Amino acid sequence: MADRIVTGIDVGTFQVKVVVVRAPGKKSRGSLPQIIGTGYAESRGLRNGYIINETDVVRSVRNAVAQAEKAAGVHVKSAYVSMGGIGIDEINSHGEAITSRADSEITQADLDKAMLDSEERILDQIPNRKILHAVPLSFSVDGERVLGRPHGMRGTKLTVESLFVTTFEQHLNDLVSAIESVGIAVEDVMAAPLAGSLVMLSKAQKRAGCVLANIGAETVSIVVFEDNVPLSVKVFPIGSSDITNDIALGLKISLEEAEKIKRGGIASASYSKRRLDEIISARLTDIFELIAAHLKKINRDGLLPAGVIITGGGSGLTTVQDLARASLRLPSKIATIDRGQNGKVRDASWAVGYGLCIWGISDTDDDTGIHIAKRTGNKLLGWFKQFLP
Repeated sequence: MADRIVTGIDVGTFQVKVVVVRAPGKKSRGSLPQIIGTGYAESRGLRNGYIINETDVVRSVRNAVAQAEKAAGVHVKSAYVSMGGIGIDEINSHGEAITSRADSEITQADLDKAMLDSEERILDQIPNRKILHAVPLSFSVDGERVLGRPHGMRGTKLTVESLFVTTFEQHLNDLVSAIESVGIAVEDVMAAPLAGSLVMLSKAQKRAGCVLANIGAETVSIVVFEDNVPLSVKVFPIGSSDITNDIALGLKISLEEAEKIKRGGIASASYSKRRLDEIISARLTDIFELIAAHLKKINRDGLLPAGVIITGGGSGLTTVQDLARASLRLPSKIATIDRGQNGKVRDASWAVGYGLCIWGISDTDDDTGIHIAKRTGNKLLGWFKQFLP
């Protein structure tokens, strides 16, 4: 069987990143696809993750894709695309189904009906939104919670508690339109926090319970895992650019100089190191307080043994790990990425693009921990890839 070429396009507020991988035609269990090309370009035409100028976005995507095509020696015809920004949100629901077989054995059709009922219950609450992912969190049979798969068990009524990850339909359509304007067919769209988690989190971390926090330029996104299932996906409208702005105002310097100082690129006797640390710590504390409040809302504050794993451009700030530990009352670490991919993935900022590729080659027997229903930007596909053990 011929090798498959899969492309992931991560349209971020700061940069557009493209990853091209080659995967064996016959899946090798536990093996990751080989990266054969990458490309990036400065993002233009975006604000907080949504498109405000499609022409600029198309130009940025075209430049990044051209670079990746040249490195990989292939022509990109289709791609898996990330959806990020403040439009990403979540809503919980529950659904019920009466078992259809005469012997009361629960079948896949019953699971499908329960999830469909769960989705129908929330449609009136999300009139301008599109469901990206539907994740069954837990099942009950005749009121008794099931530990594991309900498939094959016997009972009269099946109940499911579910998580739906949504985005604004207009934002999604704009993104798909921009990618297709470059001449690339959009295979599917995935929430960026989930795509990143495929690369940045281990199975052990997802099983024990953890939160992956991506501190981007204009947003902070988190995904909370427990028992290998994403319990929550959230995006906050704050990011490392706010730290740059705070430094510029606090030290009375230009934005360009503030950005260099934030990244540790320059040091000067004209400002106090203590004052700089105070400015950075204040904004990072604000970020972690937002995360802490959300963890409390979902009853996971201080209860995630694998702690917080920090990634994104803001993860390079020196005090970030200690502040996260103190604010969240959890173990904290900076995420790292495997540099063994021929050196083509240079840092964790490529995690979303590579995660999209991993998702693209996955199948229903895949054990990455993200067996999420695949949906295109415009229509539903066969959408059950269950989050079941």
